[in-house]
Amino acid sequence: MKIKPPRQLRVLLLAFAALLAATKVIGGSLIPDVDVSPGPSVSYPLEKLVYWGVWVGAAWLILDPLAPNWEIEEAQLPENHVHFQLTMRRLNDGGAGEARVVFNRRAKALMREGGFTGYEIVEYAEGMDSSMLGARRTAEGVIRLTKGG
Repeated sequence: MKIKPPRQLRVLLLAFAALLAATKVIGGSLIPDVDVSPGPSVSYPLEKLVYWGVWVGAAWLILDPLAPNWEIEEAQLPENHVHFQLTMRRLNDGGAGEARVVFNRRAKALMREGGFTGYEIVEYAEGMDSSMLGARRTAEGVIRLTKGG
């Protein structure tokens, strides 16, 4: 299970990055004027290391490269039917063609968890959800969990 930092922490880090950028533009500095020397002939100003470290950290939190590409919402329906709604995240690094694989993987997991012997796909559709921030791939479907003999 992936633990995601709370939204408040993300906002705080972005605000800190903006503050660092603003102090750099204004001419002041929150960081002491010291150099970091990883070797005898190389040195970097601490201010630049902190500045770029904050920007890299903010980019990491926004892009979150370790987060799954698909969010799955599921709803139990009568007679062992389950509805899935899959939504691909906006900023992704691939995974555009894996909606059906993710759908089947979750259906198999529910089948095993519930002690069922199989599942049947009742309906399945893929599409795009357009918005002002860009389009997102979506998929939805219904399965029926079966107990065979």
